[in-house]
Amino acid sequence: MKNYTLKQIIEMAECPIHGKTDLSTNIDTLLTDSRSLTVAESTIFFAIKTDHGDGRNYIKELHDEGVRVFVCDKEGINENFLNDSVFIESANPINTLQTIAKKHKNACHNATTIGISGSNGKTIVKEWLYQLIGDQQTTIRSPKSYNSQIGVPLSLLLYEEDTQLAIIEAGISMPGEMNNLANIISPDVAIFTNIGSAHRENFSSPQQKAFEKLKLATHAKKIIFPADDNVLTQAIELSHFDKTKLSGWSIHKDNRFAKFFVENILADNNSGTTTICLTSKDGKKISFTIPFIDSASIQNSITAFVAATTMGYDTEMIARRMTHLEPIAMRLEVKEGQRGLILINDTYNSDINSLSIALDFMSRRKNDNTHPSVVILSDLLQGGHDKNLLYKKTAELIDMQGINRLITVGPELQKYASFFKTPITTFNDTDQLIASPLLSSLHDSDILIKGSRQFKFDRITSLLEKRVHETILEVNLNAIADNLNHYRSMMKPSEKIVCMVKASAYGAGSIEVCKTLQDHKADFLAVAVADEGVALRQGGIKSRIMIMNPEMTAFHDLFLYRLEPEVYNFRLLEELIKAAKKTGITDFPVHIKLDTGMHRLGFNPETDIKQLIDVIHRQHALKICSVFSHFVGSDSKQFDDFTHQQFNIFDKASKQIQNAFNHRILRHICNSAGIERFPQYHLDMVRLGIGLYGINPFTNKTINTVSTLKTTILQIRDVADCDTVGYSRKGVLTRPSRIAAIPIGYADGLNRHLGCGNGYCLVNGEKAYYVGNICMDVCMIDVTNINCKEGDSVEIFGTNLPVTELSDKLATIPYEILTSVSERVKRVYFG
Repeated sequence: MKNYTLKQIIEMAECPIHGKTDLSTNIDTLLTDSRSLTVAESTIFFAIKTDHGDGRNYIKELHDEGVRVFVCDKEGINENFLNDSVFIESANPINTLQTIAKKHKNACHNATTIGISGSNGKTIVKEWLYQLIGDQQTTIRSPKSYNSQIGVPLSLLLYEEDTQLAIIEAGISMPGEMNNLANIISPDVAIFTNIGSAHRENFSSPQQKAFEKLKLATHAKKIIFPADDNVLTQAIELSHFDKTKLSGWSIHKDNRFAKFFVENILADNNSGTTTICLTSKDGKKISFTIPFIDSASIQNSITAFVAATTMGYDTEMIARRMTHLEPIAMRLEVKEGQRGLILINDTYNSDINSLSIALDFMSRRKNDNTHPSVVILSDLLQGGHDKNLLYKKTAELIDMQGINRLITVGPELQKYASFFKTPITTFNDTDQLIASPLLSSLHDSDILIKGSRQFKFDRITSLLEKRVHETILEVNLNAIADNLNHYRSMMKPSEKIVCMVKASAYGAGSIEVCKTLQDHKADFLAVAVADEGVALRQGGIKSRIMIMNPEMTAFHDLFLYRLEPEVYNFRLLEELIKAAKKTGITDFPVHIKLDTGMHRLGFNPETDIKQLIDVIHRQHALKICSVFSHFVGSDSKQFDDFTHQQFNIFDKASKQIQNAFNHRILRHICNSAGIERFPQYHLDMVRLGIGLYGINPFTNKTINTVSTLKTTILQIRDVADCDTVGYSRKGVLTRPSRIAAIPIGYADGLNRHLGCGNGYCLVNGEKAYYVGNICMDVCMIDVTNINCKEGDSVEIFGTNLPVTELSDKLATIPYEILTSVSERVKRVYFG
């Protein structure tokens, strides 16, 4: 965003102000997420309240870090800060953000704006259009999938005085939302991908959703759309758009909404390419080839092609460029590297906006200040931009994030290396970097690998990543956050949450999961033993950590690493007091466990409370932070009477403890099922366990899949029907069969009881049953009649094969399946 003075921002916002500060202060950042703060002095924070969080809660924290300008409603204004801060009072900070963004955009008179909407494919079409025409003029585009009520204005703030083309996504999830987005985008060209089922639950019908999306095209001069989408075309006809503006495409020659007709689509599975032949309404034949064969890519490529040619770009040039379309990565991957490296892989594109997002992601996941940050960066491929200005901005981004070392690849970065204050090593191309000893010298660092696909940075990632076998556990960090917010939506804003991350975050890998939870302001993390807590601290986790099963040999670690123990009996309590006194510690936080019916661990609420209070009163080493218990059967209606009985026992005993002390003691008893089923029992805090990892313990349904266990086919062989497969000849065949071997066995966590046809995995979406006994490192599956080849991916459980199906088959619980995945299986994180 260009620099504005605070006075100019206030004038653009058209809102009353409170407080005082220097109105000539330069503002270059409008911040909506407190975690992304970089330079406080030039930042305005928009305290936005959503279903999952309240930005007003972070005003004090940001003020402490130096932010002095806030946009919030009247209730958010902090009178203690009025002597050195300005509060811009807005009943709706999102609307104010949109107002500022619209005025900023309108000041850039020369830009043509493309607006893209639809249920699926918006980001793909946007990125492919950028690849096709972005270098023909100075072009900006929405970063990643910034298409929401907040994301769109942030995208519009990227407009600059020399911007000639802007490609902006617009997504909606509820009626009425497109009015705001259409007003601020006001596109010259509107592109619609399709009307699908996404967010359908919030609309009365697909037709209502189509009419809502079409509001984006109200003032557009050209409208591009798939004319075979009946819901969309009916809405277009009823909206009475000028027919000269419409540029639809169709596979049917008699489609009256189409100006382009698909004559032929020829997919070549061997080469992985598809040739598409079109005829325009005036009879001109056009053909192009794309490096994809899936139907979604075919549809999105046609939409992008029609849009580019309709806007007047050279048809032959666009057809040539279609051959080189690159797949779009919708996620950043975090991988474990060699020699203590953590790799953040973003080897798909390289431009200033996606670099900013990747650097922000890296900053949030930084272990600690002793772990250096390294960026490996290719030339930025942004046609139409002034290179001198582009690389000055790049240098500012790198320097601002406190990167310790920069490694660049490409002649442009070599030319502008002097712009960077960060220590820099330059290479002319990727081959030169790989041939040097530099990569093998990197160790114990966080490394962002950020480059355009043509630089083939995937070779760098391959050289640096840890060597493991071909079985991996993919962990979706976005799903962790979505599941957390799913349960937060059932809670009051005042209620705190403990996230259970024991057993290596239920097998997902505790460090990266905890970084995500810390980033999303989880109040407490909880592990089983002190060693797990120590590992989190050493991994850079600063959140409060509860230890549910503290061992008496671990007291030193509890005190040293600020780990808060559960205390469940008098022996543990007395020993902990003795150890704390010996160390000179006072008011060390502990969490008191009461046994209300589980009969596992805990003080007896009927007989122990008076003595417990007396012991705590006689000393100052420990201080009760919370008192809690555990529901036995909150996930089953048959135990509801017992659940109510448990709560009544807990309520009485915990109040007795609270009344004995002046400070506030948090009370909590609800687990994942309790959060959903017993909101009246949330009290001060809840504990989120299996629900965090995407399993609803009450319905046994998936919320958002976090972990996907995958492997690959090593070998396929034909086996006669008279033969057997595997140890002890247990795999008896009844027909001539194609048998595939996959590199996963019981040492990886695959349960042996799934063998001999008792369970199955998915190969290209089809069920492949396990044949014979499951071995230690390899097992065999039946792929007869499944279209597959060696090297194809196999899903053991995950997005398409829920872990609950395996647990039901094995008559166990999802917890056991998730936590059984062994450490030798590499975890790959993305978000």
